[in-house]
Amino acid sequence: MAKKKSSDDDKIFAFLGVFLTVVGFLIVMLAKKDSKYAMYYGKQGLVLFIAWIVAWVASLILGAIFAFIPVFGWIFSLLISLAVGFGMFILWIVGLIYSLSGEMKPIPIIGQFGERINI
Repeated sequence: MAKKKSSDDDKIFAFLGVFLTVVGFLIVMLAKKDSKYAMYYGKQGLVLFIAWIVAWVASLILGAIFAFIPVFGWIFSLLISLAVGFGMFILWIVGLIYSLSGEMKPIPIIGQFGERINI
């Protein structure tokens, strides 16, 4: 995506879009629909929320599969859950930093999906 400088007001709404994920997306949609920068990060926040739900469900399924193995399975299930949670937290932090940068940069791994949302 092309890099574009933004105003401080747009940066605040972009930050809210990522910080509050789905609620932030709704705030940006209602207050800053005409701001390409704020909408870009509102969509990134929405995709981050959806990715977190998908990753959480996947970790639950994997955890349930391995939970039947005594001790090793329980430890492995816990490690999967921790890895997913930590990974999503890192992506969220990266999204917050990017939203305050003034440039439209996709969140690694999942940001490309936010660019495909046409609203």
